[in-house]
Amino acid sequence: MVIFVNSKQQEIAADSSLEKLVELLGMQEKKVAIEVNTELVTRGQWREFKLTEGDRIEIVTFVGGG
Repeated sequence: MVIFVNSKQQEIAADSSLEKLVELLGMQEKKVAIEVNTELVTRGQWREFKLTEGDRIEIVTFVGGG
């Protein structure tokens, strides 16, 4: 199925969860925040949150510094 991650088209397997998407993208779970269709999804929901065709996901990574 096709979804959009940070405005870029991404093809993923049907019945994928947010947790699987984070793994697929190689991102560290603890350093990102994710919105799906403008709604924030907490880290505790990622495993159970199933993505659907056409979802629009925004992923923000946190960068430390000084």
